[in-house]
Amino acid sequence: MPPFGPAVDTHAHVFRQGLPLTAARRYTPDYDASLADYLALLDSHGLSHGVLVQPSFLGTDNRYMEQALQAEPQRLRGVAVVDEQTREDELRRLAGAGVMGMRLNLIGLPVPDLSSPGWRRVLQTANTLGWHVEAHIQAARLPELLPALLAEGCQVVVDHFGRPDPALGTADPGFRYLLRQADSGRVWVKLSAPYRNWNADDCASQGRAAAAQLLDAYTADRLMWGSDWPHTEHRHAASYPAAVQWLDAWIDDPVQRRAILADTPLRLFQFQGETP
Repeated sequence: MPPFGPAVDTHAHVFRQGLPLTAARRYTPDYDASLADYLALLDSHGLSHGVLVQPSFLGTDNRYMEQALQAEPQRLRGVAVVDEQTREDELRRLAGAGVMGMRLNLIGLPVPDLSSPGWRRVLQTANTLGWHVEAHIQAARLPELLPALLAEGCQVVVDHFGRPDPALGTADPGFRYLLRQADSGRVWVKLSAPYRNWNADDCASQGRAAAAQLLDAYTADRLMWGSDWPHTEHRHAASYPAAVQWLDAWIDDPVQRRAILADTPLRLFQFQGETP
């Protein structure tokens, strides 16, 4: 890093203090993560594009993220949080603003009944729009979620190495299950936020071991990298430079790095004029 040509950070958040927060939140930030600061980080690290993911503490109120996407329509794409009551016109409006996916952040929450009429309608509209479903859930719980999403014909992006148990790492049965889902052809995995799985001192080595197995299963064509800026709840253990350095520690081959940083995310997020 920085690479030559386009490169995408597929996982970051923007927000400010004072925005309406969802009652079910696990975390309340006491700082701002501004679009200007994020764009400056992209520039200083040689990254051409970014993907903004709606933070869980803002719930389904995607307005702040939407404003950021509208400010940089060529450079940014988004992943929204919606629920089974979200109307089709709202989903289409988000798509028009640059949203390319919907996130199910199920840490601390049960898996919803995706066979219910409301969720089926939302997922079918997402498929029509060409969106993916981003899944943030512990590896052990992936078998509760992925079959239902794949049965609905969804494309699925799994967050943060699949969130294996820190005590088990790549031996986690849930992580082994994630490796087997590569055969579906409709699952991608983000190499991101290793500190959510391992101690900070182990992020390079453990992330490298997990990335090697994911590369064997998925190839670089269905892996992507994300900074997870501003590293909510883990700012003491992470930074943007550290996120870039971890990628350097995980992936040696320049062809694989180009696919993970550019070719794969440019296609999935439909960055116009940049897709290989």
